[in-house]
Amino acid sequence: EQGRERWREVRARVTALLTDEAARPTAEAALHARDAVRMLMPFRPGDYVDFYASEHHAANIGRMLRPGQDPLTPQWKHLPIGYHGRAGTLVVSGTDVVRPWGQTRPADGGEPPFGPSRRLDIEAEVGFVVGTPSPQGSRVGVGDFEDHVFGVCLVNDWSARDLQAWEYVPLGPFLAKSFATSVSPWIVPLEALGAARTAPPERTAPLRDYLRDGADWGLDLTLEVRLNGQLLASPPFTSMYWTPAQMLAHMTVNGAALRTGDFYASGTVSGPGADERGCLMEITWNGENPVALADGSTRTFLEDGDEVAITATAPGPDGTRIGLGEVRGRVVDRP
Repeated sequence: EQGRERWREVRARVTALLTDEAARPTAEAALHARDAVRMLMPFRPGDYVDFYASEHHAANIGRMLRPGQDPLTPQWKHLPIGYHGRAGTLVVSGTDVVRPWGQTRPADGGEPPFGPSRRLDIEAEVGFVVGTPSPQGSRVGVGDFEDHVFGVCLVNDWSARDLQAWEYVPLGPFLAKSFATSVSPWIVPLEALGAARTAPPERTAPLRDYLRDGADWGLDLTLEVRLNGQLLASPPFTSMYWTPAQMLAHMTVNGAALRTGDFYASGTVSGPGADERGCLMEITWNGENPVALADGSTRTFLEDGDEVAITATAPGPDGTRIGLGEVRGRVVDRP
């Protein structure tokens, strides 16, 4: 909450402690082996907003659900689409995810079935944690992004596609999303990602002033999605149509306040290639093309006992790579 200058001071001090040989006795006394500790939630979540910022993901979903029509909805390139999630079910990496129950679409006009989701999916996303608040009734412009967002983490927004298909019209995602969203325990400060800045894709529709009132840059992050240890996809964050700063600007353009700990996520990260899709719905094309696993089994959606891990790296100074840790979760039938 103390702001950008304080973040810089603390990061510089920690960096010095971990790189200056003279500081080694002091630093080592405060260090613990990572495999000997349990990672905790790295911030206290306030509000949670999930966006839909990948054109490739949105277009793929549109082609599946609205064949023969424009895959993107009319407003998609005019504003970052998002919805408010349930902050109370954000969980730290390593937390088991209980298979959700709910209603699903009835067959032939009958009564909707009620039971466990059979189309449980993942969504590989990137999250952003707000540090500095803003007052109610004000706007945070694109150019003010770095003054308000402390850092970046990895996200798996677990999704029950069969519950979603029945409930989401007309008000959007609800129980299909609110049961669990996993976040990594590592918040990478924006300050550490200077070498990862990159130009976003070409804009193909005019932007309103509030979406272009500052530097237009995205982040060059390469995600990797693994199911039971097997690499499924490598989604590139460079392909995201809407930038993190534009998402924040849209989120506050109506005067909505920011609070320390507010959290928003990018939505599924997907690229143009078949090996760059960030959810099973895309990877298996809504279940039509099952994925073959190394043990001889196949998957369209997740089964009990499946474990999903999402990692990412970014360019660092002088050709180095920065790791963003991982977000991991295992599907269980009951707590």
